[in-house]
Amino acid sequence: MAGKRIISRRSLPDVIADDIRERILSGEMAEGEIIRQEALAEEYDVSRMPIREALKRLDAEGLVLLSNNRGASVIKHSLREIGEIFDVRALIEVDLFRRSIPEMTSPDFTRCRDILDEMEQSYDADDVARWGVLNFQYHSALYAAAKRNLTNELLRRVSLQSDRYVRMNLSVMEQREPAKDEHRQLLALAEDRKVEAGCQLLYEHVMRTKDQLLELITANREADES
Repeated sequence: MAGKRIISRRSLPDVIADDIRERILSGEMAEGEIIRQEALAEEYDVSRMPIREALKRLDAEGLVLLSNNRGASVIKHSLREIGEIFDVRALIEVDLFRRSIPEMTSPDFTRCRDILDEMEQSYDADDVARWGVLNFQYHSALYAAAKRNLTNELLRRVSLQSDRYVRMNLSVMEQREPAKDEHRQLLALAEDRKVEAGCQLLYEHVMRTKDQLLELITANREADES
């Protein structure tokens, strides 16, 4: 008798949602872009039903605006909304880091160092998409010892909103070295149990990213309008 075969239990809408999500986060599908379900169905060689289900998932995540009357489009946040996303991130992340530092153990520090090594490889390879994934994993590893599952889930949702803007910032070469240095400093401060210094640096890290991004996005939008 043949052995059991391992099959993927992920649904077709899940697979399509993952791919569209990455296209949005990478900037391949630009903010405000109209999403034509018929074209996507043809592109993925499926019916419109899994496309619509995938878009519903992305609508729930805040990446797509789905309307019964007007179809779908990639969410375009206002500058005020983008600023708010990073303000919320700072509030959540600083609270998690403050709770996590006293509880972190040797395996936590090792996990963080391993991720940082991978992140630096992604910098050198100019792989911004991979860096985006690792960036979230690194911050999650910093906060894991806090054991705040609900708060971490909130952070995951907020980070999904900010990820495409963070990638945009990291695509500018001069922003990479400061980010690398600050990530290493955060870990060093955590290892030294310097809670307040670590939280202050983390707050400045998120706010600096916010300020740089708002300046970059403002310039890009003004250029597009002109």
